[in-house]
Amino acid sequence: MSSLDHDQVERAISACYATWADSYYDDYYGERAPYPPVHADLVRDALIEGGVTTLLDVGCGPASFLRHIADTDITWHGFDLTPEMVDEGRRVAASLDRTGSQVWVGSVLDDHAFETPGELTEFDGVIMIGVLPHVPEGQDEAVLRRMCASVTPGGVLVAEARNALFGLFTLNRPTFALMTNNLIDWVSLESMAGPSESLALEAVRAALAAHFRMDLPPIRQGKQGEQGYDEVLSRMHVPFELAEAARRAGWIDVELRYAHFHALPPMYERVVPEAFLRASLAMEDPRDWRGIVMASTVTVVGRRPS
Repeated sequence: MSSLDHDQVERAISACYATWADSYYDDYYGERAPYPPVHADLVRDALIEGGVTTLLDVGCGPASFLRHIADTDITWHGFDLTPEMVDEGRRVAASLDRTGSQVWVGSVLDDHAFETPGELTEFDGVIMIGVLPHVPEGQDEAVLRRMCASVTPGGVLVAEARNALFGLFTLNRPTFALMTNNLIDWVSLESMAGPSESLALEAVRAALAAHFRMDLPPIRQGKQGEQGYDEVLSRMHVPFELAEAARRAGWIDVELRYAHFHALPPMYERVVPEAFLRASLAMEDPRDWRGIVMASTVTVVGRRPS
């Protein structure tokens, strides 16, 4: 993907979030969120366990995570691609009496975004929540490397992603996407198929799709005519590939942790909503192996070498 393509992708992502700045926190972290923000608890725990005192929040949005650690002494700074999110982040920081917190506009694809404006602050922790889905394919390792370079030796590194292997459990459109994008090598099959088999392969693809709820989950659209979350680049990541990318980027002590468990495939939540929520919350254990397929988010945790 060329730099021009990257620019187009980022403009679409920024437009998606520009109309979301004033409600994003409530939608995903607040009382009206459909599920408690257990992913943020996981990140908070990793930082506290690691003894982090100064944090860089990469893709900070409207300072969502700052609100989650407002009761700690962790010094927080952050940047985000979307100016409207940055404005909201500054407002939130001021409301929490974090006037020393700096929030600026920046892209994870730009080295300079990782530098605090003015006097450079040394960070002993860096996090990235909700950003990796929007990173163009082929750029993950470079972004993870920038994160590693932004902390002091021994610093804590935390990056969250959407778990592609959750598709093995959902029985819907992501399942089909996992099968056709990650498991089945359609290019090789097509190259090996004779003329009569090419049409048959298309029929096989359609037959596979018929096994899953291709109408679920609903496509999330924009609020004011812009492209919505599921219409802009919003990738999923295979956890083990993400861990390897982190290691190649210089992370050590790399560990995968899982959050947002689903006690049943999500299409059945509406059938038994109260039991679904209680049972799912009871499953929340970031090191439970079932998270590989039953949790929708995966977080990779590591350190910069000392």
